[in-house]
Amino acid sequence: MTLQFELGRPKEVIAGEINAIKVQTQTMVLQASSEIGKRLIEVKEQLPHGEWGQWLKDNVEYSQSTANNLMQIHHEYKANSQAFGDLTYTKAVALLGIDPGEREEFAKEVNAEEISTRELQKLIKEKQAIEKEKQELEAQMAKEKAALEEDLEQMQLQLEEVQQQVSSDEDSKKEINRLTQELAVAESTAERLQADLKAKPIEAKAVEIVPESVQKELEQLRKQAAEQGADPLEVAFKVKFETLINQFGSTLEAAELVTNTEKRKQFKQMVHKLLDRMRISLEEGDE
Repeated sequence: MTLQFELGRPKEVIAGEINAIKVQTQTMVLQASSEIGKRLIEVKEQLPHGEWGQWLKDNVEYSQSTANNLMQIHHEYKANSQAFGDLTYTKAVALLGIDPGEREEFAKEVNAEEISTRELQKLIKEKQAIEKEKQELEAQMAKEKAALEEDLEQMQLQLEEVQQQVSSDEDSKKEINRLTQELAVAESTAERLQADLKAKPIEAKAVEIVPESVQKELEQLRKQAAEQGADPLEVAFKVKFETLINQFGSTLEAAELVTNTEKRKQFKQMVHKLLDRMRISLEEGDE
């Protein structure tokens, strides 16, 4: 008896047909999902606010999350359906987490069509974590940059203040140098004048420089200083004040003795400057 075996089609051929049907089914599912999403968008635009969820429940039995995925698939994949036509619905939903400008390149890079949905979701989460860390780092850098720019602005203001102060100090130094030079000239002139007076004593009529009212005041002060129980500090001041008056008078007398008209005028100007400086010192002391 001869045994006969029925020979079927090769398993490889059958596997190829199955995979082809799978691809066709995936493409059809994704295209169908996009078409459903298109119609969901159309309905949602007609419904009043707050009625969307109830309409989904009563008419199509979709949750709002599922409806949102379908509408987003239509919105994101309609312009590039050929590039993502072989993706399953779940992979297409997962790839919605990738920026549209990077989605196609990312799908090719990770070979999204060949790996499992779980692996794809894991890679997407890793990329999202990196992007989040990058954004946080950029935000921190922007914050630090703003703080640095603010610090630099404050430093610039401080630098300008210092530069202005230095400029002011330079002006003060120049004024001090000028006054110092004038004082040196005055001291030198006074020493020469004193030497001339010692070498050539000149008798001249004293110049009346103390007003009569001041003379009476001085006499009154002398009487008060002589009285017992007077404040020692007041007495000291009155004595020094009287000495100042006498020295002032002597200085003017010496200036009047100078025969050179220009020199005499110069000496009187020196006295005027000294009086101005004394007046300024008194006003600053009262503040």
